[in-house]
Amino acid sequence: MQDEPLNLAFALEHAARFHGHVEIVTRQVDDGKIHRYTYADSLRRTKKLANALRKLDVQVGDRIATMAWNTFRHFEAWYAIAGQGAICHTVNPRLFEQQIEFIINHAEDSILFLDAQFVPMLEQLQEKLPSIKHYIVLTDEAHMPTTTLPKTVAYETLIQDEPDEFDWPTFPEETPSSLCYTSGTTGNPKGVIYTHRSNFLHSYAINCKDVIGLAATDTVLKVVPMFHANSWGFAYACPMVGSKLVLPGSQLDGESLYELLDEEQVTISAAVPTVWNMLLAHLSDSDRQLPYLQEVFVGGSAVPRRVVESFDNEYEVTVVHAWGMTEMSPIGTICRLKPFMKQFDYQRQVDIRLKQGTPVFGVAMKIVDDDGNELPRDGLAVGRLLVKGPWIVKRYYKEPDNAVDDGSWFDTGDIATIDEYGYMQITDRAKDLIKSGGEWISSVDLENAAMGHPQVALAAVIGKFHPKWEERPLLVVKPIDNSTVSASELFDYLTDKVAKWWLPDDIAFVDDIPLTATGKISKVQLREQFHDYELPEARVSS
Repeated sequence: MQDEPLNLAFALEHAARFHGHVEIVTRQVDDGKIHRYTYADSLRRTKKLANALRKLDVQVGDRIATMAWNTFRHFEAWYAIAGQGAICHTVNPRLFEQQIEFIINHAEDSILFLDAQFVPMLEQLQEKLPSIKHYIVLTDEAHMPTTTLPKTVAYETLIQDEPDEFDWPTFPEETPSSLCYTSGTTGNPKGVIYTHRSNFLHSYAINCKDVIGLAATDTVLKVVPMFHANSWGFAYACPMVGSKLVLPGSQLDGESLYELLDEEQVTISAAVPTVWNMLLAHLSDSDRQLPYLQEVFVGGSAVPRRVVESFDNEYEVTVVHAWGMTEMSPIGTICRLKPFMKQFDYQRQVDIRLKQGTPVFGVAMKIVDDDGNELPRDGLAVGRLLVKGPWIVKRYYKEPDNAVDDGSWFDTGDIATIDEYGYMQITDRAKDLIKSGGEWISSVDLENAAMGHPQVALAAVIGKFHPKWEERPLLVVKPIDNSTVSASELFDYLTDKVAKWWLPDDIAFVDDIPLTATGKISKVQLREQFHDYELPEARVSS
């Protein structure tokens, strides 16, 4: 067989040559207007940027940072950076400023691409970022902000006089292509380096029909940010097959997303559950439908049952649960029903669809006990979830090998079950399990049960000290606007949803629940918020 090293730029070359007329549509960050151009246009501009970066002395292996929303310019930067052998480091702007400072310095980025709205933040940080030599603002001269940042240029000015021809270099396919840091819920964020090979294999996998299965006939609204978890691979998978690509910019509210879904006739989209909750609320308030949308993919956290049922029964849209991690590029499992399951009644089907699903080919998976012994796949045994595969991290950037079993398995930090059909279900993060009277309570299952109540917008569960049982669950609830739901009503609702001994010892109502930079519930912040809180029985005993 021919030995042709893989370069991610080939995906965009392919799209431009065979799907050159297909559109990339962006809601611009600068003015909210819609920008349209084609894959052929994108390749030409990407090559102009590649030439500009070469003039800035970008070398193979250099880390080039981006801090930006999903736009056509950010898309071009991904390909221009990786295509010439440099590393595209996507920086999550939702992180705390101290974390942003840490990861830029840890990566030793030399250039930073950023949306104009992040300029003030970088002005505050610039003295603490000694490695950054150039700031490139992803805009044109008309929208270029006045700034104190040194060596700053507007993106359009940078590329305007560059030629639109560029010969992509040849390098080993194991060459790093991109870098993404975890959200750092415990300690500093950790860097995950992806390679051209790993990204290619991951993109091929998700384009299989039983995974995400993109095609040239699809229009994809890519809500999942390009700065998070490798953008779930969509930025590579879409051009590989020529799917029309719709990029929402910074406007992720229900009304703005609906406008794109409807006007661009989107067939597939992907986002975290909070995004779909906002869309469903808008649809309900405006009495609108989704005539073109076929499937939505949900990851990041468990999807509530009512979201699945609402999409199914009110809009005829299928919710497909997926699971993965930044460390897994990120797709690990997909939850689709097996053919024989179509004969199950609807509620039993939903029970299965709420699981995280079966591994994608290329991902090996097992659960183990505390001694590392593999546990049975019977849907009952609960253990630490380990994974391995060609697009799963071996070690974190600049850190020693972190895996187990002599480096062949990665410990996800999740606690899970695997049933006889291979469906994996996360029961909790290892650090979030609640141990009550020697038995474990899953905060995830209790949260999902509470989220089923129609007046609950968001629910979180943390363990609090109990004088008899060691630890008991506290349910923290953010009600929907104008809700009148009471604690007693929620207790009654949960009575037949979970085991009696799982019922929370108390319910606290809050105006908001803290989220991490990736949209997950921040248990760290929540524990700090309720640090001095005592359960009723603990108060009595003290």
